Amino acid sequence: MAGKLFEYPFDTVKVRLQSQPDGAPLKFSGPLDCFRQTWHKEGIRGFYRGLSSPMVGAAAENASLFLSYRTAQNATKALFFPHLTKTDTLPMHALLICGAVSGTFTSFILTPIELIKCKMQVQNLVLYDGSERSYVSTSLATTASSRGIITNATASRPSSHMPRTHRYIAMSISPSRPAGAFALVTQVYRDSGIMGFWRGQLGTLFRETGGSAAWFGAYEYVSSLLRSRRVSSDRSPASGNTLIESTISGAVAGVAYNLSLFPADSVKSRMQTESILSADGVGTDRGFWTVARDMYRSGGIRVLYRGCGMTVMRAAPSSAIIFLTYECLKSLDL
Repeated sequence: MAGKLFEYPFDTVKVRLQSQPDGAPLKFSGPLDCFRQTWHKEGIRGFYRGLSSPMVGAAAENASLFLSYRTAQNATKALFFPHLTKTDTLPMHALLICGAVSGTFTSFILTPIELIKCKMQVQNLVLYDGSERSYVSTSLATTASSRGIITNATASRPSSHMPRTHRYIAMSISPSRPAGAFALVTQVYRDSGIMGFWRGQLGTLFRETGGSAAWFGAYEYVSSLLRSRRVSSDRSPASGNTLIESTISGAVAGVAYNLSLFPADSVKSRMQTESILSADGVGTDRGFWTVARDMYRSGGIRVLYRGCGMTVMRAAPSSAIIFLTYECLKSLDL
């Protein structure tokens, strides 16, 4: 939980950079500009908007990752390496596969959590009019009003007679404050049913499957390398990681995870936020490959890596803490 509090402002900036619509002037020139504008317009609370969703899901995410990774290892040993003992380590290629299996399983848990988180993180980008702390975007309100979607009298009261793709505008640009997590959950369910919570699932699947293979694989490889270089007093290879070895290995794993399939995360973020940030406030039904193609055409490969450098920098300490905690708990044989 402490790690989430530390890294969440960086995640907010990353999502806002990733979610900038195609064909429109960029709101931010880079991470530092995004930090500056967010602080100036929203204060510290702007960086933590949507925090409740990942705070609730953090425990489920880590538990799912490590539990499914351990389960995949046990099953792999039993099926393909029965000669290995409980303490023996699987070959690296098998560990990579176990990591990928873990990420695949966890992706289905993460997508609904990240959907609500990402929507909340970018709400204020359209709710500010740029000149004062108003929660109505002039361009969005004008467009919506001209289409007969909302009026001043109904801005905060979405009508059940509106087309369902337009109701979000009427609800979200309330002059008092943007929609909260519960309101967004309700709206997603009303508009798209239960499957609406898995919008962007393919992006999460790619990111978590490949990313988790890189995450666990990098950790296991660097840990093994560091252990082999350190010998115990009887000149035999060390059997476990020291705190510093776990920390270094975890930091490298965090970098590997984010570098492996960052474009998939960018496409996923765009899909999950375009209903809020599109020009008319109405979401589209574009699929993963269509969004990826349009993003690439709009700005080349750089668009798919917006926010990557900052994400890698904050991932190193965060991942180091996670693996250090994991190794400490594992040593207790709980």
